[in-house]
Amino acid sequence: MVRLTVSSMFFHEYPIDEIFSSVDEAGLSGIEFWIETPHFWLRNLPVGDLAAAVRAHPALAPITVHAPVLDLNPCSINPRVAAASQQYAVEAVALAEEAGAEVVTVHPGRRTAKRTPSAYDYERFEAYLARLHAAAAGRRVKVAIENMEPKVNSLLCTPEGVREVLDANPWLHFTLDVSHAMSVSGEEICRYIDLCADRLANVHLSVMQNGQMHLPVRGSQVAAAAVRALSGAGYDGCLTLEIEDRNFAHPLSFEEKITVLQGERAFLEDCLS
Repeated sequence: MVRLTVSSMFFHEYPIDEIFSSVDEAGLSGIEFWIETPHFWLRNLPVGDLAAAVRAHPALAPITVHAPVLDLNPCSINPRVAAASQQYAVEAVALAEEAGAEVVTVHPGRRTAKRTPSAYDYERFEAYLARLHAAAAGRRVKVAIENMEPKVNSLLCTPEGVREVLDANPWLHFTLDVSHAMSVSGEEICRYIDLCADRLANVHLSVMQNGQMHLPVRGSQVAAAAVRALSGAGYDGCLTLEIEDRNFAHPLSFEEKITVLQGERAFLEDCLS
């Protein structure tokens, strides 16, 4: 059965326990916990606190996890940046397992220069995947790589590219970012589903409009069509709302954020009914 969840970064400024309580109150059934959520990241990653929050909110378990990506690039031409970025991703796999998560989402990285990726960039990408494979070996948590928006230096931004990587790495799963795909077209979302649904482990759900990404889905016919296409393809994992709270007309209060999520939940439930 599909689970309606939300990224913890929608509650960027709040402590872990308040984030979990608010998602519970909104009636959602899970959280994608960003390791870079400040209350967690700036306190040296207290995984015990995260595990305690999961235990205190069993209706939200199992969670999913998003590996660190801010300021990082695992395929950077700078070997120190690449090494640090890859290490954070590897450690995120272990942290996700310890927290009882079912999926950890990772980004593929990008060419450092704003140019089409070269053979050398793809070699670094393959080395990165090899490290993730080793980190995932013997663990229950699924590692899922996310499609990026189609920029000139993106390493993974087409359905065919994702399918090729999945075929070459049978252990790897896929996180579909709907907003990234929507920046091409609504049809592009369906192409990702058609080609990659068999390895789909998570979906980041939001809307892209007028060049602005990660908008709420409520009222969007494109988002509704994507949800129905996922359901038709037999997807039964998480639909993870990945909403940028700064895209609203004014800073949202804690209560307003809960209200937004309740509206998003009602819309998605109607799409799935």
